[in-house]
Amino acid sequence: MQSPDIMQIDPQDTQKLYRKIALAIAAAIVEGRYAPGDKLPSERELADEFGVSRPTIRDAMIALEFQGLVEARQGSGVYVNASAPVPEDTAELEVDALEWTEARRLFEGEACALLAAIAREEHLSLLDRLANEMAGDPSHEAIERLEQEFHRAIAFATGNAAIAAAVEELWVMRQQSPLCTATLRRARIGGGGNFVSEHRKIVAALRDRDPKAARRAIHAHLAQAIDDLLALAEADALKQTRQKMAEERRARARRTEI
Repeated sequence: MQSPDIMQIDPQDTQKLYRKIALAIAAAIVEGRYAPGDKLPSERELADEFGVSRPTIRDAMIALEFQGLVEARQGSGVYVNASAPVPEDTAELEVDALEWTEARRLFEGEACALLAAIAREEHLSLLDRLANEMAGDPSHEAIERLEQEFHRAIAFATGNAAIAAAVEELWVMRQQSPLCTATLRRARIGGGGNFVSEHRKIVAALRDRDPKAARRAIHAHLAQAIDDLLALAEADALKQTRQKMAEERRARARRTEI
């Protein structure tokens, strides 16, 4: 079976590159180019066809497997499970920012603890680089991209596809939720934590090969995010109360003018 005639994908668009590839392959499955039970081209063949690295193809396969479209069989390859609607890249799935951060604390804390026991120098060097880039006064969009890459890198470095897929899905949920993204940005900008220092402490705990310290470091980072979100909610509620009282005063003043 020939590989699908896919759209041209810009290799520079690294933030969503693997998602575009996953969508293209999913579209080929839905259109019948790959039937249930068919084996997909090898990782190397797909990398050559899309003009991307093999790790990018691997990420796309993880995303497709998490959606239930394909199944990876040890030593055999990746096979199509069944046709399913292609997920809309622009579909909005609103998620509460506090609930999202709480879920991250549960999943990413354990991923970080696991990585502390098995991390290789290349993993730590990548995390160091990302943390250093955060310190370079990037734009809001850039720092959000760097944070996502940092925490995704931890999950993928565990070597556990299920952990990587679970963490990846959390970040996809945030990308698809404009309200969640905007709330997290407002909380971070007005927050009381040291964003860069928090990430460097995570890397330091990983370098120490200390799972408990690594878990504490990421929990502390996300606890600060939760505190910032609660402070933002409190400030918004206070502002709304003041606005409501101001309206009430104006309405009472109009009544006294009769």
